[in-house]
Amino acid sequence: MSEAPASSYLIKGKDASLVAQATRDLLAEVVGDRDHSLVVEEIGGAGGEEINVGAVVDACLTPPFLIDRRVVVVREAGSLLTADVPRLVEVVNDPLPTTVLVLVGGGGTVPAPLAKAVAARGRVIDVATEKAGDRKAWLHEHLRQAPVKLEPKAADLLGQHVGEDLGRVEGLLGALAAAYGAGARVSAEDLAPYLGERGNVPRFELTDAIDQGDAARALTVLHRMQGAGGLAAVQVLTTLHFHFANMLALDGSHAAGEREAAEMLGTAPFMARKALEQSRRLGSARIAQAVTWLAQADLDVKGGSGLPAEVVVEILVARLSRQIRSRAATGARR
Repeated sequence: MSEAPASSYLIKGKDASLVAQATRDLLAEVVGDRDHSLVVEEIGGAGGEEINVGAVVDACLTPPFLIDRRVVVVREAGSLLTADVPRLVEVVNDPLPTTVLVLVGGGGTVPAPLAKAVAARGRVIDVATEKAGDRKAWLHEHLRQAPVKLEPKAADLLGQHVGEDLGRVEGLLGALAAAYGAGARVSAEDLAPYLGERGNVPRFELTDAIDQGDAARALTVLHRMQGAGGLAAVQVLTTLHFHFANMLALDGSHAAGEREAAEMLGTAPFMARKALEQSRRLGSARIAQAVTWLAQADLDVKGGSGLPAEVVVEILVARLSRQIRSRAATGARR
């Protein structure tokens, strides 16, 4: 006998495709072999349509007919108004034993009192993939439950290839199962033909590669950001401006550590630590040179040089990366 579901669920996350996937998986688990059309009642989800909270409450408090369970799904729960929350909190705190309430994030942030009530009485499913560690954990969990078994090198290749686009993983695993059979062991060579276009990567991978003086890696990341990520040259420049502006602000500041640096910059401590370490590594002259190149590139992408904007940004990224290499070479000669 399967375990009884919680009385309420909140599914939240910034990636709409992953939230939708988590919702499908949850409904499959909660509904089981029952008739979906009889069990599930969906409310909300239409673009911009206001959620009828009265209908949600009525559905949650109405016993099921001809079935043993009613599942009420509220789409775009982030658009709920604060004034409507007390009624829903009451339903969450005192549910019918035959009703399961599923709140699907979207449209904004689910009001805190409602999220807190679900966390206390039900279950929150957080599809968080903004951080590299979150993406790695998400991928590990889904590969563990996958219909095929990826060898370690294949799993690494998949993670590197899809980057931030984790919504593609489910389709890829389904295609592999169809091609090789459920339960098959898949090598990196078996996986390669099914990968398609490389997915986007977070912007910090570009600045990290530049900070390490790895021009080849930086250009590879740049191309993925402009291709799969769809970033325009001016958006890339904005990222680089922010990165070097932080270094410039810290140059000569005598900040004792990441906390003081974070207070000065108004950023998270880990970002401040990177900026502080890189500011000290480059030194005033190289930071000033980087800022000059960035200003010139800003003019050039707007037609100042006649070169395509993509080429301007490639040259800039290569120059910025070479600064670190030349710094390292100077240190080695000493």
